[in-house]
Amino acid sequence: MNKPCSGNRNAKIQQIISVMLIGAAFFLGGCATTGVTEQQNSANKADPYENLNRKVFVFNDTVDDYVAAPISDAYKWITPQFMQTGVFNFFSNLKNINVVINDVLQAKYAQSAHDTGRFALNTTLGLGGFVDVAKSVGLEQNDEDFEQTLAVWGVPQGSYLVIPFLGPSTVRGVPGAAFDTAANPVSYVGLPVQLISLLNTRANAEGALKFIDEAALDPYVFTRESFLQWRNNLATDGKSESSLELDDDLGEDGADSAVKNADTDVDH
Repeated sequence: MNKPCSGNRNAKIQQIISVMLIGAAFFLGGCATTGVTEQQNSANKADPYENLNRKVFVFNDTVDDYVAAPISDAYKWITPQFMQTGVFNFFSNLKNINVVINDVLQAKYAQSAHDTGRFALNTTLGLGGFVDVAKSVGLEQNDEDFEQTLAVWGVPQGSYLVIPFLGPSTVRGVPGAAFDTAANPVSYVGLPVQLISLLNTRANAEGALKFIDEAALDPYVFTRESFLQWRNNLATDGKSESSLELDDDLGEDGADSAVKNADTDVDH
């Protein structure tokens, strides 16, 4: 007489366990979906024009492959390494004028004195900036621009943008770049010097571009996340905790390598 009751009890237990397992599966699936959705929403907030940006990204990449890269390779092939280093130092020294201006605008007065001394030393003893004498005496290069100044003043970053021929930027970066261009002496010299400046910039970006092409499953996303992390790190003087958020997706060194290689290729 007890066997039917026992069988019913076992059947009910199995049903309860089945319902619990199904519920757990839906719960875990919902958590995973929520995590992916949160990441997508975060990306969409930073990059609401992704469809258009991707098209411009492909266009810029094509122009680089067929125009900029061949010219840059020819420049590196015919120019001795010491000359490339000298050209890099020269334009980096001119950049210090803009750095000093933004030091003052950000109320970094001690740093402005440091950067003014660096510019004066390299311009005089460094033969117009071709030799980085200041670095040998401990005056390291700082990186300040007007977009960072706008960030210090409280201007929000705005949406991520990919600008034809120029590459990654943000809404805040557009007026920042306009100001920096106006403050750069290279903007007011002859076309040959401007072309050399562009060649120097492209040649020194070679390492970062190769790294992105070889290491990234989606070069567009990698470039966007690396750029935004880099700009956020500059704007907060390296104090932002959000710079750690990309470690799981890009690796601890990935994003930093992509944005720093352009400045380190000529130092070897």
